[in-house]
Amino acid sequence: MNFELAQLQTLIAALLWPLARVSGLMLTAPVLGARSIPVRVRVGLALLLALVLMPLAPLPGKVDPLSIAALVTVMQQLVVGAAIGFALKLAFEALAFGGELVAGAMGLGFAEVMDPQQGHSAPALGQFYLLLATLIFLAMDGHLQLIALLATGMRHASWQAAMPGGNALWSLLAFASHLFAGAVLVALPALAALLVVNLGFGAISRAAPSMNLFSIGFPISICLGFVAVWLGLRALPGAFDALQNAAFQLIRAISGI
Repeated sequence: MNFELAQLQTLIAALLWPLARVSGLMLTAPVLGARSIPVRVRVGLALLLALVLMPLAPLPGKVDPLSIAALVTVMQQLVVGAAIGFALKLAFEALAFGGELVAGAMGLGFAEVMDPQQGHSAPALGQFYLLLATLIFLAMDGHLQLIALLATGMRHASWQAAMPGGNALWSLLAFASHLFAGAVLVALPALAALLVVNLGFGAISRAAPSMNLFSIGFPISICLGFVAVWLGLRALPGAFDALQNAAFQLIRAISGI
């Protein structure tokens, strides 16, 4: 089977756009683009997704893969894919930030572990919430929904599709505020319980100034903090589902769906 040069250029050009968008997604998206996954596995997964999505992408026509127009289009799709992954990453970071708030309130801010996503140490309770978010994301088929949104975006876009408009980019920046709102939503039950405990310690210190509350209050705060975290885990899937749906809605706006 012989390929002419024009056919080979068209085939390469048809693969470049989905590969660029998927590669941008792998740079910032959680789970699929995690640093704990070997680079070869991530590259193979990006190429596999690009090959699957290639039939859904519009035909580029007579486009030279080495031309300036093709290079600009590839860079645009890299930015679009990175924006899609960043929108989803904010939903995960909201839960991790909520765990950090709870850890600081209960006195476990010094307990840190290595974060494989960021490459630096982070509070252990925040990593626990991040691990729960990953399990919930996979259990709710979030990765399949993300691939479905990629496929829909490929089908409705054009080869000359530009970068997201100003409204979509502004929506992405505004969605960053959900990081703090989602963190407060996740951490609010435990923070409220620990606030009541600290108010009780304050009343005891006024009634009995000679009592050493530091040696007594520290272990009590940790124990009651764990109880509050355990009781608050029931609301965690609902809170993450709301953040995930908001992220998917933003991804639709970025993809032009």
